[in-house]
Amino acid sequence: MTFTVLIITLFVVGYLCIALESVFEINKAAIALLMCVGCWTLLMVGVQGFFPEIADGVGYISGRIQHHLGDAGETLFFLMGAMTIVEIVDSNGGFNFVRDAIKTRSKRKLMWRVAFMTFFLSAILDNLTTSIVMIMVLRKLVQSREERLIYAGLIIISANSGGAFSPIGDVTTIMLWIKGVITTQGVLTEIFIPSLVSMVIPAAILSLSLKGKFDKEQNLKTTEVTAFTKTQRDVIFWLGVGGLVFVPIFKTLTHLPPFMGILLVLGVLWTVTEIFHRMQNRSEDDTMAKRVSDLLSKIDLSTIMFFLGILMAVAVLQEIGVLTSMGEGLNEAFAGNYYLINGIIGVLSSIVDNVPLVAGCMGMYPVAEAGDMAVDGIFWQLLAYCAGVGGSMLIIGSAAGVVVMGLEKITFGWYLKRISWIAFVGYLAGIGCYWVEKLIY
Repeated sequence: MTFTVLIITLFVVGYLCIALESVFEINKAAIALLMCVGCWTLLMVGVQGFFPEIADGVGYISGRIQHHLGDAGETLFFLMGAMTIVEIVDSNGGFNFVRDAIKTRSKRKLMWRVAFMTFFLSAILDNLTTSIVMIMVLRKLVQSREERLIYAGLIIISANSGGAFSPIGDVTTIMLWIKGVITTQGVLTEIFIPSLVSMVIPAAILSLSLKGKFDKEQNLKTTEVTAFTKTQRDVIFWLGVGGLVFVPIFKTLTHLPPFMGILLVLGVLWTVTEIFHRMQNRSEDDTMAKRVSDLLSKIDLSTIMFFLGILMAVAVLQEIGVLTSMGEGLNEAFAGNYYLINGIIGVLSSIVDNVPLVAGCMGMYPVAEAGDMAVDGIFWQLLAYCAGVGGSMLIIGSAAGVVVMGLEKITFGWYLKRISWIAFVGYLAGIGCYWVEKLIY
């Protein structure tokens, strides 16, 4: 019991440090790794000292670590592959079409184009990468910082909403999908409309604060920096984005883990870009910077380390039975009302990181063969929606929000005053939409 309390205390302290990363100015990945190692060390000591019935305590814990590491590894390799594919497409000019597709002098038209482009692009890529791409494009189209912040707030909402209805659109949906509690068909057919509503309503409210047209000078043509031709850029784009869309199909056809599909797409895209580089009449030094082997160094490994640390730390709580007890407590407190339970989880995800929240829920609640807790049941689909969309309510509540906050220097207070209540209205509207869907069907 003593070691259980110590593990929980260490996890809570580490969790608070992660949530207050901006205050302590210590990278959350470092805290997550320390939390992971500390929790497993305490569990190892506890098993050897307090569970003599387990003959080989060291072997037992080592086996459990390997088991959980295998589960976490599938998610991590998927993320690394997806991040590399997006980096290849972006660095070789593959996303130039985004700028051309949404370009307009009308401020309200741009608002809606940004919203829908971000929404659907996030479902194909991921909300973090989509937010970066859209902010970079937005800087070329909107010169006024005051107006650009309004568009940036909508990008955060649209990216999180778009990622919630796709199995590859958000880290949390990726985790649920790989775990097997939601399917591609289930989340696309039942979460799409609630996610769309959670984006459209905030976009409609924000569009009221914009009117008129931009100056003509804001539509100046930008200079291309890639060495590839337009045809080659298009090939890279369709191979990358089309490949990401193909991953769920690959999983269905082969029954292999999703990260195998990502590695297939990455291998094909890597080979094609190498061929394109050799076709250029430029020196090796001119094109080497765009080679995949060099682009790998740009992958955000701190994010990967954070996911590794937090997923493995949550696994310890699962091992000692804390998550199961919490799940039973929530069910008793709210009488099994999964709308209310997931609604609260969504609000919490705007305060703390949604990755450990979802990881904790997967450990708290077992998958049933039928009912609301079955695969594609109400609980799991609502969890995918609430954990993804709920992060929009505060700027620190999602990866998309944090990266936009850094890029545009948005303050916590400005977002809380101007955007948070709008995101909350859209969040509740989406939950209500899902409830109506279930009543009808």
